[in-house]
Amino acid sequence: AALNGFQIDVQLNIMSFLSPQDLCRLGSTSCYWRAAVQDPLLWRHFLLRDLPSWTSVDWKSVPDEEVFNKAFSEVSDNALYDYMAVYKRSCPQGRRSLKSSRPRYGAVTSFLQSLVTQAEPRFAMFGPGLEELDNSLVQKMMTSPEILLVAGLPHRQIHGIGSGVSFQFNNNQKFNIVTLYSTTSVERRRAREEQGVAVNKMFYQESSTAGNQQAMHYTVIAQVRKVCEVVDGFIYVANAEAHRERDRQEELARILAMIDPALGPPNRPLLVLSCVSHVGVKRIPCVYMAHQLQLNLLHQPWMMQDTVAATLDGLLNGIEWLLEEANCKSAQ
Repeated sequence: AALNGFQIDVQLNIMSFLSPQDLCRLGSTSCYWRAAVQDPLLWRHFLLRDLPSWTSVDWKSVPDEEVFNKAFSEVSDNALYDYMAVYKRSCPQGRRSLKSSRPRYGAVTSFLQSLVTQAEPRFAMFGPGLEELDNSLVQKMMTSPEILLVAGLPHRQIHGIGSGVSFQFNNNQKFNIVTLYSTTSVERRRAREEQGVAVNKMFYQESSTAGNQQAMHYTVIAQVRKVCEVVDGFIYVANAEAHRERDRQEELARILAMIDPALGPPNRPLLVLSCVSHVGVKRIPCVYMAHQLQLNLLHQPWMMQDTVAATLDGLLNGIEWLLEEANCKSAQ
């Protein structure tokens, strides 16, 4: 028995040097290897190793926080946790394969809908990553036609707030982004220079009690409320730079104020751009950011996407997801 245990340990150690894709192929060769490659300890190793490098996660694929916070033996009383299933569901490659296997009629529906829908989808963009980073995400979006083409500049107003900028995605789909800043450009610049935080004028705080504790609850001001009532989805730009400390609970409270079901349809999608200023800045891994912001508490579709303000890396992946979700919701 001791020898068998030693052989198993050696086998698991050897398999840990294979990629998850190689393991799945190995498991298809025989019943023995199918059972061997499903070892939970092995897949927990892969999950904890690879998770920090994943650049996106969504409401369907985000792994439970307890999966990697608890000790291996504590995850379940009677059965071992299926880490292999968690890995395959959560990793970007697995999500892409699931997406490609969807029925083709969805694409046909979107095409037919585009023939009869004249209004371009409109999204409200807000968040500290718009204001705190050394590089401006909005400015880069406005000046990078090789990545994202500006299709129309503001020409009307929504109750005192600019109507937004129209962009063209992949030379086809047009969409509009209304950018909402928390304060004036002068105050934002001063806050960046002094490494401080400007007072956010988009929200006002209301007292709320949950149990014996005071809960944080925000409401949007009237002008922002009018924007929230007409948009088809939201883009939250989070500051993912590791050297900046953030009050994620406060961020969640402001996200909830913006996507309040009282302001519009409750299933409007939320794209969260986990943004750093430029390549080389140490970032908080995407999945950890999703847990810090407690996005699992939201009731509508959401996706978090790593983004770089200086290069727009990752932005188009997020925009593509957002447009797909907005089109699906409008077709329902």
